[in-house]
Amino acid sequence: MRIAALLVAISVIFSSVSARAGDVSAAQGVISAQEQALARDDAAAAYSYAAPAIKEIFPAPDIFMSMVQNGYAPVYRHKSFEFGESRSEGNWISQHVHIIDANGEAWEALYTLEQQADGSYKITGCSLLKVGREV
Repeated sequence: MRIAALLVAISVIFSSVSARAGDVSAAQGVISAQEQALARDDAAAAYSYAAPAIKEIFPAPDIFMSMVQNGYAPVYRHKSFEFGESRSEGNWISQHVHIIDANGEAWEALYTLEQQADGSYKITGCSLLKVGREV
């Protein structure tokens, strides 16, 4: 009986970890898809990965793209873009991304994503910090 309870507990733990890993993978897919859309200068596609709250602030794809170009140059154009640590809590995911910009300088981006009612993840924000600078 105890073995059966232990097996059930282990399966619940592993299914929870597996679900979180799947959520992180889905969130990374959204970030990658937006990064690729930015590389193609596809404003509509890049904008489609933004959460509703972001779309309220930037009500059209061209406005959103202009914001990214002017305020997030390392995200917009870079030499490398690699995922780092991620955290999942409830329907939120935070994902660190290590970026080397077009000039060879290192940056750390922290993306936040929220799971939507349809199960998809949308980007709710991105904080950008040049590596070596204090917060």
